[in-house]
Amino acid sequence: MARPEVPERPLGVTVGSGAVADSEPPTSVRTKEGTGMGGGAQVDLHGKQALVTGAARGLGAAITRKLAGAGASVVVADVRKDLAQELCDELGRDGLDARFVEMDVRDAAAVAAVFRDLEEAGEAVDILVNNAAVDVSKPIEHLTATEVTRVVETNLLGPMYLCLESYRRMIARGGGHIVNILSTAANRTWTEAGPYAAGKSGLRAFTHTLFKEAQRDCVGIGVTGIIAGGMETPFIMERFPDADVSMLQSPDIVADTVLYALSVPAGSAVSELVVVPRKEPSWP
Repeated sequence: MARPEVPERPLGVTVGSGAVADSEPPTSVRTKEGTGMGGGAQVDLHGKQALVTGAARGLGAAITRKLAGAGASVVVADVRKDLAQELCDELGRDGLDARFVEMDVRDAAAVAAVFRDLEEAGEAVDILVNNAAVDVSKPIEHLTATEVTRVVETNLLGPMYLCLESYRRMIARGGGHIVNILSTAANRTWTEAGPYAAGKSGLRAFTHTLFKEAQRDCVGIGVTGIIAGGMETPFIMERFPDADVSMLQSPDIVADTVLYALSVPAGSAVSELVVVPRKEPSWP
């Protein structure tokens, strides 16, 4: 297969294989000295509130732990109440701040209600991480309309609903950061991944558009898409229990990449990051 064409001016940063940073005015996140991917990003998020979707387990839980560990107050948004509450209790025992809110990202009215309740309580969302995702691994000829709808609503429409609610509020406050978790399927797909690839490709396009509008609309808003390769998480292991874990990466690596996106100093912006296992077969 021919290598995909690379745009003359790539919109993003590829971790581990060179970087391109687009200029953007300062954000309100404070960074510590020594920031760098080699030893994990260092960022001070005290006084910031983050909302992470699909946060009860896997990558979402790893991101939640990293954000809380950096000082953020984290809203753990998920439909898995028991798992999410266990995570919040775990973080609470460590002296960190996390609380659960039940949210089905496919329900636009429910998403709006969560943001409205947070706003009325004076608890603005400074950092949004759209992580929730599902997949149905079937050949297209065997897919049902219900399965396609569930995947596209969760992986594309849900993040868009959250961006709509958070972005306008960030503009009003003059700052914030949105991180959308993408996939290598947003660039190069494979069999049995039609709806998943369609959703992630659409979310990547939406993220690029939001990045450009943030450059125009508000100098304090960061928008980053993170293309993550295979991870050793329930999302993979429950569907492919015989998967070769040596081909996968830890979700903590991707969670550190989220912190890196938030740690970039004033005057620069990270519009896109790619972080994959060295043996990743689906990139580029």
